[in-house]
Amino acid sequence: MEEILTLLFERLPHWFEQILSATVLYQLIVLLLAALGALMVNRLASRLLHLDDGAPGSGLRHVTRRTVQKVVFPLSMLLWVLLGKAALLMLSLPVMLISIAVPLLLSLVLIRILVYLLRKGFPPTPMLMAWENIVSTGIWLVVALHLLGWLPVVTETLDAVAFDMGRTRISLLSTIKLVVLVAMLLTLAFWISGLLERRMKLSAYMAPSMQVAFAKFSKFFLITLALLLAIDAVGIDLTALAVFGGALGVGIGFGLQRIASNFISGFILVLDRSIKPGDVITVSGQFGRVEELRARYVVVKSRDGVETLIPNENLITSEVINWSYTDPYVRVSIPVQISYEDDPEQAMALMLECIQNSPRVLAYPESTVQLRGFGESGIDLELRIWIRDPEAGVGNIRSQINLAIWHAFKQAGITIPYPQRDLHIKAVPPPPAEVAPTTPKEP
Repeated sequence: MEEILTLLFERLPHWFEQILSATVLYQLIVLLLAALGALMVNRLASRLLHLDDGAPGSGLRHVTRRTVQKVVFPLSMLLWVLLGKAALLMLSLPVMLISIAVPLLLSLVLIRILVYLLRKGFPPTPMLMAWENIVSTGIWLVVALHLLGWLPVVTETLDAVAFDMGRTRISLLSTIKLVVLVAMLLTLAFWISGLLERRMKLSAYMAPSMQVAFAKFSKFFLITLALLLAIDAVGIDLTALAVFGGALGVGIGFGLQRIASNFISGFILVLDRSIKPGDVITVSGQFGRVEELRARYVVVKSRDGVETLIPNENLITSEVINWSYTDPYVRVSIPVQISYEDDPEQAMALMLECIQNSPRVLAYPESTVQLRGFGESGIDLELRIWIRDPEAGVGNIRSQINLAIWHAFKQAGITIPYPQRDLHIKAVPPPPAEVAPTTPKEP
């Protein structure tokens, strides 16, 4: 430890002398000016976008001030450093320190952009945080190997570990490149598809089903394109995918029928527009509102707040009641029974009066009351009303009107009967008297 400290103190004057030399001082001034210029560009960008901390901007709604600071600052500083490097080269001054700063700034910009794409393309989860650390560590590792001059040796070593599969040579280096390219292109594909989906949702000229169809098709197309571009960039022959396609077809034939069926059923639901986001449906006895149409399932949210994931295949093969298929108007029937001793016309008028204070009952189509028949215990009446918001619930409007009818009938003296039965007991003849057995007399 003492030897290290002694060596450190011996080298300090030499280091200060190098730092204060003119060649290094020029480079430090360039870096300082680049930092100041980047800070000015960052503030100007924040003002132009009218961004507040954590608040959406008017120009880019999904960009925040923090994101702008993380991406714009290192990018603008990199540009200023490159301009300063060009100026020093024109003056025939050394740029060794700037040559070290350029890859560091470039790696920082790349890390910030990739992390931003990850956060915009995927939901925030602990796995996402782990991937952010992996991306940052990998980029810094490559930069460190480049600055130390070990990167060519490492790449040659990784390329030497290889094997031949037919006409294709697969090495460890090509595998790493393939994984990195697939990850980058898939992240970019998810980010672009998410951006398109958000833009489609803001469009007032597209139906919800067409928005979902466009979003699904764009995501599928971009993911396929990303995989093909990554495989072609690494140098793998695309004709080799014919074997993989045959294996995939056999897998679908044996064990992936349900997954393929749900995936194709999702496109059928979107294209035929039978079920759209916002529709109120009843399937398998479950009543709820369609929240999302996914590739494998449909999210249906009930009135209890429970979200049910229904496979797309079930919506194709089973009977589905769509309460808002062509229009949101729904008729609700409320049966009521009164006693035979009451006036049915008075009861029918009171039932129509009970719906006047309900804001959900429509004036057109008109509500009606019908005498359905004569039951065993009373006269059967039925009130029929129309609503246009079934997603707000049907049972609650029935309860509200039933309670109003109860109070109105009670004030008018109209009774709601309960089941009655008359029991007639017939006289039953007494059972015959039993005759005691006689014993024979002895002779």
